[in-house]
Amino acid sequence: MAHVLVTGASGFVAQHLILQLLARGHSVRGTLRSLKRADEVRSVLAKFDPRAKDIAFVEADLSSDAGWDDAVLNCDFVQHVASPFPAVHPKDEMELIRPARDGALRVLKAAKAAGVKRVVLTSSMAAIAYGHGDGRAEVSDETMWSNPDGPDNTPYTKSKTIAERAAWDYVNGEGKGLELVTINPTGILGPALSADVSTSLEIPIRLLNGKTPGLPRLGFSFVDVRDVAECHVKAMEIPEAAGQRFLATEGFMWFGEAATVLRKAFPAYDRKIPKMTVPDWLLKVMATFQPIYTQVVTELGRTRKASNAKATRVLGVKFRTAEEALIASAKSLIDLKVV
Repeated sequence: MAHVLVTGASGFVAQHLILQLLARGHSVRGTLRSLKRADEVRSVLAKFDPRAKDIAFVEADLSSDAGWDDAVLNCDFVQHVASPFPAVHPKDEMELIRPARDGALRVLKAAKAAGVKRVVLTSSMAAIAYGHGDGRAEVSDETMWSNPDGPDNTPYTKSKTIAERAAWDYVNGEGKGLELVTINPTGILGPALSADVSTSLEIPIRLLNGKTPGLPRLGFSFVDVRDVAECHVKAMEIPEAAGQRFLATEGFMWFGEAATVLRKAFPAYDRKIPKMTVPDWLLKVMATFQPIYTQVVTELGRTRKASNAKATRVLGVKFRTAEEALIASAKSLIDLKVV
């Protein structure tokens, strides 16, 4: 049994991770931006594992030094999952970059000072496959890095690249001796645990809620949140994982393909699931009125595929299919009455 800190404990990945850590016998502490949410988070998790009722929480925010020393006290490992992931772009990209980068460094420095053995940091494919325009790789792997100053970036992709670079620079310099592993997921799907759903589930929500007029020429590589959580656990437990990056991904799907999967799995929603294709120019017009679409305009017609070979080989994770992850997302959203 290890004592493990999980940051951002109210989040989608973090909650699945906590459940897997508890199932493997580890002791878990979590951080929250406000302890007012502590009982709510315990209640959600306790529906799946009664041991969650005993989780202790510490109030800590990525933008402040307060709380982090208490959070990491007597911990063997830190799972640093917390990072801003808004549904729309901020006007100032530093609103994302600063907490992502500075927050990661706060956690790493506190962990180093407390004698923590290893930190597993949730990064993203955004730190691997962006900023190269049409010169991007056909299939991305862990040897690659995004160029935050290049084209086809958003404030979010920049924040993930800059934060992960800063983390590696720290452990290779001032923080030498502290082990670091990064998990770089693609688009995360899978079952929601409560109706307080993640930004990650915007795609199935928009395909099922009857409010989306059509299918844009967009596609993403997807992975199941349960497999992302398993990657984090294995990255903590397996000695050979130290000092490595791992892509967590399964398959690429276009919106049209995702709609077909959902229509077949949930025929009662057939009339709500869009059928017609939205031309690129129309999505660009929509983006001027609905900021959520500005996140994805740069992805029109682009494929970004990634390899999970390293995570499968080193971590031993057997990934669920993207279709299975999508269907699990939709079923949970329906059961929770989100759609």
